[in-house]
Amino acid sequence: MSTTQDNSLMGRMLIGGRLVEGNDGWLESINPATEGCAGRVPRGSERDVHDAVDAAAAAQPAWAALSVAERSGYLRKLADAMTARAGELLEIEVADTGNSITGMEGDISGCIDRLRYFAGLGHELQGNTIPEKSDKLNITVREPYGVVGRIVAFNHPLAMAAHGMASPLMAGNAVVLKPSEQCPLSATLLGEIANEVLPPGVLNIVTGDGMVGNALVRHPRVKRLSFVGSVRTGLAIQRSAAETAVKSISLELGGKNPFIVFPDAPVEKVAQAAVDGMNFIWQGQSCSSTSRLFVHDAIYDEVVRHVVARTEAIRIGDPFDRATRMGAINSRAHLARIEDYVEIGKAEGARLLTGGTRPTGSPFDRGFWYRPTVFANVEQDMRIAREEIFGPILSILRWSDIDHAVAMANSVEYGLTAAVWTSDIRNALNTARRIEAGYIWINGVNTQVRAVPFGGYKNSGTGRERGLEELYSYTEEKSLQIFL
Repeated sequence: MSTTQDNSLMGRMLIGGRLVEGNDGWLESINPATEGCAGRVPRGSERDVHDAVDAAAAAQPAWAALSVAERSGYLRKLADAMTARAGELLEIEVADTGNSITGMEGDISGCIDRLRYFAGLGHELQGNTIPEKSDKLNITVREPYGVVGRIVAFNHPLAMAAHGMASPLMAGNAVVLKPSEQCPLSATLLGEIANEVLPPGVLNIVTGDGMVGNALVRHPRVKRLSFVGSVRTGLAIQRSAAETAVKSISLELGGKNPFIVFPDAPVEKVAQAAVDGMNFIWQGQSCSSTSRLFVHDAIYDEVVRHVVARTEAIRIGDPFDRATRMGAINSRAHLARIEDYVEIGKAEGARLLTGGTRPTGSPFDRGFWYRPTVFANVEQDMRIAREEIFGPILSILRWSDIDHAVAMANSVEYGLTAAVWTSDIRNALNTARRIEAGYIWINGVNTQVRAVPFGGYKNSGTGRERGLEELYSYTEEKSLQIFL
């Protein structure tokens, strides 16, 4: 399938074991590479959300009553079923997101792998025994919340959907999932696949706009919420949820992540890591992108030269072409936002080294395209260094004093990821400990391990995903005191 061919997928919602179309019409999903229709999904309603929550609440007790081995078996069967239809999922994801097929292949395999990982982690849902006196026994047990609501972003729609349901399901919860309205298609195919494997009502998927998300957030029977997206929406979710009930909420929000380079770091490896860390393969549309590169004066010019050369070598084009390394921006509105930030950067005095324009010629006469962009001579008080752009724009800053570099790194409202590059392990560890971020790479970038907690400081979020911390977060701990 090429980007000149648009999908005709008509997705359906999954509610209570039934694939339904809803009663409020359809939402059209636009292929970012062609501006054609990638497919349509139902415009879900508040009534659909209530039906989905009711179905989840009805199914959850029986699901929780299954043994860990039985729930694990269901997740493994779901992973197998997704593997069997991985080609369909991949085509839909590429058409719906504009991301390159090589990047999306990793997303598909990664989300299947994560289902299998959590399927094998269920036996770690253990309580504790706390000694006190010989006539008392104190134990703890972990119990599911009941109904979990999950709202996901547009940049990795299937991966976030599958990630978001694996751990709560393994912990004994039922799930209501709301996919992004910009890229909802793969979630509807996931619903078809899951409906053939999971008991009815255990997983529900409601498509739609922000009204659907708000109804899910405010529903009093949804006691546990998880959201991936912007800070603005995350704050709105906290406010809205607090008006109806006390809820446990985990948020993975934005990032303006620093990459600090010491003068003893290998220049060419640093340059490649800076390009990789910027996530140009996702058009910079990643909350973990290291979009602020802090380079020591002694090697600044050399690093900048190598970064520009590597950035200009990135091939932009048809997302279905395996030679493509950067696809299309998610939407026309988001492209306009990126263009605005480039103009802001130039107006504030940053030096545009490469990019800063849309590509020309075929296939760029249609779609939402932008060249990977690098600014030098950036100061920390500039907006391109303070605000999350969520696009392919890398800002390079100078430093000569590490205290000042750390202060600049910590001066933003975000604290999701960071990178430190140096051959001195003492400098590396001391700097990493001082950076206000939840996930820090030392002499590396952009890799995440499924068993290692991931999450943000400050306005980058609350809670942790991945590993035991994520699994435990979908349970409540109950203490039992037994008098002997």
